[in-house]
Amino acid sequence: MDSVTELTEEVAEMGSHMFKVRLPFVGELRRYSWAKFRADLVAGATVTLVSIPQAIGFSLIMNLPPTPVIVSVIIGGFVGSLFFSSRHHVFGPTSSISLIVAATIAANSSIGLKPLQLAVYLAFLIGVIQLLAGLLNFGEITKFISRSVVVGYSTGIGILLMASQLHNLLGYEVEQGQNFSTNVLQALFDLGTARVYPWAIGIGLLTFAIFWTVRRLRPRWPEALIGLAVLGIAAKIFTLYHPTHIPFRMVRDEGALTAIVPAFAGYPFGPKRIHLLPELAVTAIAISILGMLEAASITKGLAAKSGQKIEPNQELIGMGAANIACAFFGAVPGSSSFARSAVNYQSGAATQVSSMLSSAVVLVVLTFVTPVFNFIPVAALAAHLIRVGIKMINWHQIRISCRSTPSDLVVFVVTLGSCLFLKLDTAIYVGIGVSLALFLRKTSTPTLVEYAINESGNLAELRDPNQRPHPQISIIHVEGELFFGAADLFQEQVRSLAENQNIRVFILRMKNARHLDASTVMAMENLHDYLTQTGRHLLISGSSPEVTRVLENSGLLRQIGRENIFPAEANATMATRNALKRAKELLPGEAADLRVFYDKKPV
Repeated sequence: MDSVTELTEEVAEMGSHMFKVRLPFVGELRRYSWAKFRADLVAGATVTLVSIPQAIGFSLIMNLPPTPVIVSVIIGGFVGSLFFSSRHHVFGPTSSISLIVAATIAANSSIGLKPLQLAVYLAFLIGVIQLLAGLLNFGEITKFISRSVVVGYSTGIGILLMASQLHNLLGYEVEQGQNFSTNVLQALFDLGTARVYPWAIGIGLLTFAIFWTVRRLRPRWPEALIGLAVLGIAAKIFTLYHPTHIPFRMVRDEGALTAIVPAFAGYPFGPKRIHLLPELAVTAIAISILGMLEAASITKGLAAKSGQKIEPNQELIGMGAANIACAFFGAVPGSSSFARSAVNYQSGAATQVSSMLSSAVVLVVLTFVTPVFNFIPVAALAAHLIRVGIKMINWHQIRISCRSTPSDLVVFVVTLGSCLFLKLDTAIYVGIGVSLALFLRKTSTPTLVEYAINESGNLAELRDPNQRPHPQISIIHVEGELFFGAADLFQEQVRSLAENQNIRVFILRMKNARHLDASTVMAMENLHDYLTQTGRHLLISGSSPEVTRVLENSGLLRQIGRENIFPAEANATMATRNALKRAKELLPGEAADLRVFYDKKPV
């Protein structure tokens, strides 16, 4: 009855946290002030200076017009901030999402959707998945995903981003959707055979030089915006003097950016497109998981600096609502932006209003300076994106992941390799799967150290096997996780001890055993049956309420017999003493030597 009551309480508590939707910024408005508005406005304007160049660059990655990417910045950023609990969290298109969308578009060119339609469809699917995940309280599952997976994936995304822009930096054309190895080999071949364009290389190097100079002389100035604006103005002047022969590509050649007012585009798909759901669901789920990881990593990192309390489910709900809104306005999907969120925090944002103001400022800026952006050379944008890719590679975190444990090193290398040579949506599953497999392997490898009673009557480790006594009662101290991953090994090790026919009674001391499940119960049942068939006995001592409840619910307690189960007591050794008394009762008239096995965890 107690177990039923506890289960009911757990379900009720879980249910109380589900389907809760709040608008945290409303609470901020109750304490809003003119000083906070000024701080939010300055931060929002600063974020805008980063958002526009990045959005144009991401449109280049996806091979889509800049307009739907800019709309994602405006609509997604505004809607997401309505639900985010973090004051500094900024939503919008990111390099990781852009690369996955680009790969998905290239791989699904024959399913009957235009590239932009496919991107909008993905935005809707991602939004629904993330919204449901937030409503169902799935925000906490990110804590079970290894940090080494995130570091490996971010590093892979950074390398892929740089490789994807090599052709634009060198000035040659490639087919859409080429993989990492093809991009790198093509770049090496063209460099080796001098099949490159000096204008593209020169513009790229000039862009890097401007970025470096601004960063060195004026660290607080937006070097990306300044560098791209200068080159856009220079390109505009060049076209005035050479209107017929322009030796480099510009943004307008990829799709002109115009001053826009986002308009409702309607429901992104109808019944005729429902058949596309199975084909895109796996990718949408992978992007949703990646978004959860990015949001958790970014918001927790900023919260550690600001001291703010974060609600992971609110961040999921916000991203889901933002992606659905992007789909309704014909925009590409987005996620948590590390660069823009960091800029928002560093610029002194006081509330979520800063992100809303940034969306408004983007509209104003585009109205007045759109012509400049249209003349930005593609090689300059490629240099900017390569710089973004370099910043995504965090050498400090890579060093920690590679040096902490061998498991972390394996997870990092496998995740990174999967990003470079497999599909990006597959890579996230591979990384998570390997990390979980290594964790299960680590937690399911017990080590048994033999103990015996010495001449003083105390328990001591038996170092010399030749001095081992011939016991009839064996006490096996079980410590650690006894879930399905450890069940087989637990059974094998105990069964190997049971092969010694001199041992007549086995006492499983389970005071520190945790998380028994059906697999472990079946292993214990097999051991009990084997001992019974050979005329021997199994006792259990020190079982916690959790262990006793599992034994009772599974029926194993009844098979072993209540008289052979000794639950834990206040005195740590009392249960084992009682079990020893029971063992002597089962061995009448025989002296019982003792043999103790202690489950010692590896150091």
